[in-house]
Amino acid sequence: MDAKPQQNPEPPLSPLPPQGATAVPPPPTPMRTTLRRAAFGALAGAVLVAGAVIAVPDDAEEAAPPVAGPVARAEAAAAAGSPASLSDLTALIGDRQTWVETHPADAPSWAVLGTAYVEWGRRSGDVAYYGRAEQALQRSLAAQPGERGNAEAWVGLGALAAARNDFVAAKRWGETVRTREPKNWTVYPVLIDAYNGLGEYAAAARATEKFAALRKGAPALARTSEMYRNQGWREDALATAQEAADRATTPAGKAVALHRLGDLAGERGEPAEALAQYDAALRTDRGHLPSLAGRARALAALDRTDEALADYRTVTTKLPRPAYVLELGELYESLDLDGDARTQYAALRELLTRARPAGVDESLTEARFEADHGDPEAAVELMRTAWDAQRRSSAVADALAWSLHRAGRSEEAVQYAERAVESGVRNASYAYHLGMIESALGQDGPARGHLEEALRTDPGFSPLAAPLAREALEALGEPAEGGPADMQPPAPEPSAAPEPSAAPEPSAAPEPEQKPEQEPKAESGPEPKADPEPTAQPARSAAPSPGATKSGATAAP
Repeated sequence: MDAKPQQNPEPPLSPLPPQGATAVPPPPTPMRTTLRRAAFGALAGAVLVAGAVIAVPDDAEEAAPPVAGPVARAEAAAAAGSPASLSDLTALIGDRQTWVETHPADAPSWAVLGTAYVEWGRRSGDVAYYGRAEQALQRSLAAQPGERGNAEAWVGLGALAAARNDFVAAKRWGETVRTREPKNWTVYPVLIDAYNGLGEYAAAARATEKFAALRKGAPALARTSEMYRNQGWREDALATAQEAADRATTPAGKAVALHRLGDLAGERGEPAEALAQYDAALRTDRGHLPSLAGRARALAALDRTDEALADYRTVTTKLPRPAYVLELGELYESLDLDGDARTQYAALRELLTRARPAGVDESLTEARFEADHGDPEAAVELMRTAWDAQRRSSAVADALAWSLHRAGRSEEAVQYAERAVESGVRNASYAYHLGMIESALGQDGPARGHLEEALRTDPGFSPLAAPLAREALEALGEPAEGGPADMQPPAPEPSAAPEPSAAPEPSAAPEPEQKPEQEPKAESGPEPKADPEPTAQPARSAAPSPGATKSGATAAP
């Protein structure tokens, strides 16, 4: 499953100068005459390659339908917007490599090869494939420019930029294609990733809705679940993710959907449920390594640390993503295995060093590492740069806040921590960071509330930070006696008391003068008074709902 794609004859180098995805500006919008060419080019490429793999016999009416091979399965998965299995993806890459050697002017095949390289780089953690992807996509554009209908290569460049965490470039490529071909559904996953990476959640929601309108099925449901999760709508996210799992038609697609269910359970503080979902994903597709990383995370939260360490060691060997290596290092540190932790942190630094020449921006993971285990000022610089480059997601806001706090600048940090918590994402780490920053500023009440929220959301959100959250909460102690109930204004009896005292005065002397005064009150007074009171009551009954929403929003992030 983890065999790498064929690397025999590499495609010839592109005659174009080497450029990163960010450095290649999308061309200006051309005439609309290219719309049909784009659709025709993509269809022709798919038919061409499929024809090279599957031959239709003359007596097709009598012959049984051929069993789809790995290349055809990978093509079918891509056509549905679903992930292909690793073995099928490997077969597709090998097939296209062989094809373009003898058909160097086949722009659609170069685009498919480049996009497949991007996917392999994502799923193997081998950033070298991003450079190969860029070469293949540029060869595709050299054979057929995007302005002449090669939108597939532009979408591939957008996917490459998103894989490199270059969300500004991904947005630019995606919006270029959407402007020309608004009904091209393949561009919307790129736009969703770009908008989420930049913190433009409203735009991501609109792109998700458009994608769901154009492309039904499990992939659209998975994206919709992600949108609900980012908005803090946990129940909707869960129901939609479950529907995506039920409707997935391939093992790889079902594993992705089950993995999402595991992530949602973990964020709710239900590690046993998360573990069950990750196990189901791995039974469906043994090669789905992100589920193995999720399983390790859930086992650590359940204090099954030996099993967690074993899973982490496996996944960091086969899928060495910096985030997973950092998690393993912190688990070692929480167990006082400092030597093993240092080994993992050194491996993390090496991965980060390798990522830069490949054009991959791992500054978020690097800042998280530096803030807690290295140089907080370096972490501040990394996140300031990201923020200034318009990467303003809740994750970046949280990392910038924590870096500033760890660098001793809590007053600057609080605004970013609040922004992360108020974004809608219900993340225990965000609440923990805000609580610790508020505690440093002497804001004991809000600090207590956010630390409690972090532990209520997910008691085992981090093997290092969760115990620190409990210690900080204990140090804050219980709130002072008394509270809102003792601070309410007195009941309105005193204001009602003057009315009886005023009653004896009219009864003592001028009864006839008081009757005319009461008659107007009887005509217009009582009924208007009765109206305000009912309207006032709904206002009070409605008041708790905004309050409840606000407290839910506070608990949400």
